[in-house]
Amino acid sequence: MVAIIKTGHSIHSIFNYNENKVKQGVAECIGEGNYPMDVDKMSDTMKLNRFLKQVALNDNVKRNSVHISLNFDPSENYSKDKLMSIANSYMEKIGFGEQPYLVYQHHDSGHPHIHITSIKVKADGSRIDMHNIGRNQSETARKEIEKSFRLVVAEGRRKDQNKELQPISNGKVKYGRIQSKKAISNVLSQVLTSYRYASLAELNAVLKQYNVLADRGNENSRIFKAKGLVYRILDDEGKSIGVPIKASDFYYKPTLKFLEQKFTSNTANQMSDIRRVKNAIDMAFFKSQISLTELVQLLQKEGINTVFRKNAEGLLYGITYVDHTTKCVFNGSTLGKQYSAKAIQERCTSINPADQKMTNLVSEKLQDIIFEAPKSEIVATLFGDDFRDNKYVGSSTIMGQLAEMLIQSEQTANYLPYELRNKKKKRKGQSNNR
Repeated sequence: MVAIIKTGHSIHSIFNYNENKVKQGVAECIGEGNYPMDVDKMSDTMKLNRFLKQVALNDNVKRNSVHISLNFDPSENYSKDKLMSIANSYMEKIGFGEQPYLVYQHHDSGHPHIHITSIKVKADGSRIDMHNIGRNQSETARKEIEKSFRLVVAEGRRKDQNKELQPISNGKVKYGRIQSKKAISNVLSQVLTSYRYASLAELNAVLKQYNVLADRGNENSRIFKAKGLVYRILDDEGKSIGVPIKASDFYYKPTLKFLEQKFTSNTANQMSDIRRVKNAIDMAFFKSQISLTELVQLLQKEGINTVFRKNAEGLLYGITYVDHTTKCVFNGSTLGKQYSAKAIQERCTSINPADQKMTNLVSEKLQDIIFEAPKSEIVATLFGDDFRDNKYVGSSTIMGQLAEMLIQSEQTANYLPYELRNKKKKRKGQSNNR
């Protein structure tokens, strides 16, 4: 089980979020805590007023609302009664056992989960201290509940997931397959909290692999000037498709301000994580000269995706490495000068696969005739019968020089230094002074 706790300024927004899910048919309110009657006998107004009356007892509590999600392994499809027992136990263990709360079961994600809505103001008007509640009370409660209810252990799940490479081919968003907002939300819920990125470009290096883009617009756009942010779905060619969705429309508000806070906290990357990526790149170049395409393929086997940034003319100007094992994202320049886009291009060969195939074909055709055929035959083999004429095989022509070079290279391969040659035996009676 994985528990996520968030606080907010308005109980209205959290309550309406869950109730709107119910109206959409993707959630249901399965129970309550410390309410005067069962949820199926209460109207929406009655549910909300219970919160509002208690919150009004202390106007000094600005972030007075609490929103908790308890997430389970995909294999854990429990009954409503068991989910309520888990929710009640969890709320009791984190110090919210006497608070009013509502429990919603959501059906709009790839894993079973419940949402719990509550408030921080007690019945006597005092405030519940939530400092480090996630690290202390919640973590202790999670472990105890996993054991008592025989749930899948969260640490075990993380270890198993890390064994799988996470360029998520199965998780890529396909426009029109499911609701756009839901599809993007599923990706963001996994990426934003799991990966360490220090800029919007690094975040997009991960999101693009799921066909999602965080977009600020161009510098002259209204959304850019207002420091806004939208999320878009991309097609298989990386082009935007469908209607963009504002960051503020998502429940957890993944706005630019939210991301900038993540950028700051994510800048302290572990040196061991950096070394892992650098070592993988160096090992790829260790055995032989490789092309850019071969480098990408070799790194993929190590769980590292390579994302290239190109300008309007198609020229490469940036490179980002996404390590799905450590969940770290690095710009090439962050790793060092020799791992930047320019340096990687220089370290790689630029042989076009079609050219390489032609080179191999030409080599096969020439190997049987290279010593015996005249230069005109070699030129004809390379360029066709129309080039058999002497004007194409002279030493001043490119085609003639190519044929000359091929002949010389083959002969040079058989060259043996004078000192290693077998000396001719002298004939008997031959004078040394001859």
